[in-house]
Amino acid sequence: MNWITNYVRPRLNSMLGRRDMPENLWIKCPETGEMVFHRDLEDNQWVIPASGYHMKISAADRLKHFFDNGVYETLANPEVPVDPLKFRDQKKYTDRLRENKAKTGLDDSIVNALGSLEGMPIVACLHDFNFMGGSLGIAAGEAIVKGFMTAIEKNRPMVLFATSGGARMQEGILSLMQLPRTTVAVEMLKEAGLPYIVVLTNPTTGGVSASYAMLGDVHIAEPGAVIGFAGARVIEQTIREKLPEGFQRSEYLLEHGMVDMVVHRHELRPTIARLLRMLLKQPAAGLQLPAPEPEPEENPADTKPAEAGAEKTPEPAETT
Repeated sequence: MNWITNYVRPRLNSMLGRRDMPENLWIKCPETGEMVFHRDLEDNQWVIPASGYHMKISAADRLKHFFDNGVYETLANPEVPVDPLKFRDQKKYTDRLRENKAKTGLDDSIVNALGSLEGMPIVACLHDFNFMGGSLGIAAGEAIVKGFMTAIEKNRPMVLFATSGGARMQEGILSLMQLPRTTVAVEMLKEAGLPYIVVLTNPTTGGVSASYAMLGDVHIAEPGAVIGFAGARVIEQTIREKLPEGFQRSEYLLEHGMVDMVVHRHELRPTIARLLRMLLKQPAAGLQLPAPEPEPEENPADTKPAEAGAEKTPEPAETT
């Protein structure tokens, strides 16, 4: 058996030109089970073509499709203390950070970028769910504050894409301290008179949904996104009742007034650009209003005098 496995099979593979196929070439739709080739999915901004299901998308892929011509400049995240609590569960927290940095190529779960949206310079702040579930820790909080301060300094609107499981438990109370800090940064942006638009994607939960992700001027949600503080199972076990179907989904929240609109991923660019122009009181792109036509002047020669023989309307006779 070893001779067949070690000698015959490799020889056959080399003769037939067989090569090991990489994994994840085909991706399965969670709703319909449809198999989609990964290149087609990437070109479609990670939206299943047939069902319209919105898959999770990395910060780099979203930036590439969001900014004009895919051109943008990322901001370096501030230096912060690493693992101040010396936390350890099944692994050391430092080991988890190292693994996620190697997997994503990011310093932490937040990416700030400068670019243009239909010619308007803006600042974008994005969570990347691939880095520890987009969780909020000290480094992420500092990065968010830096993004807002940059928007104020450069006098640009802020667009934030939220996708997070909430506060990072490995940092304990230090993680929760980022909630009021980011809230203060939002208020400073609003005091500067700059627009703040939030795009809620799947999922936006925990402390993130209880702070800066719910403080925007306009809240946009992607279709089917889970948005809320506690999970549905936790709520059901607490209140001992069955939750309505679609609870915490973006469509349910739109129906109950928690978000302003639900927008397909392909329509985010024009929708956000239109909202920013309205908030900044700028004219719509490419809109040229026609000049008002001058009113025709009335020529006295064109008015005909009343004919002399025109009959007058007889007055009613007086009754005695």
